[in-house]
Amino acid sequence: MDAAEEVARLRAEGFGHVFVWQDGPGAVYPEHSHAGVTAHVVLAGEIAITTGGETRTYRAGERFDVPAGARHSALVGPEGCRYVVGE
Repeated sequence: MDAAEEVARLRAEGFGHVFVWQDGPGAVYPEHSHAGVTAHVVLAGEIAITTGGETRTYRAGERFDVPAGARHSALVGPEGCRYVVGE
C-alpha cells in the first residue's frame, strides 16, 4: 500500500487532519472515544480493535472507521502496526 495515496484518499473524503502513525509491538490503547469519526488504513502489521464487546483484527490493506463517541480499545500485533489516520 502507498501511504501517500491513502493520505490523499482520506483528505478527499473530507478528513481535515490526516497522518501516518506507527506503533510498536504489543502497544495498547485502553478504552476511549473520539469526538468525531476516525478512519484508519493499515499499511503494515496488524491491530485488533475491540468495540461493543467484539474484537476484530485488521491487517495491511484493510480499513476501519470508528464512529464519533464509540468506546473502543486497541492492541497492536507482535510486529507492530503502521497506518494512516484520518480525523
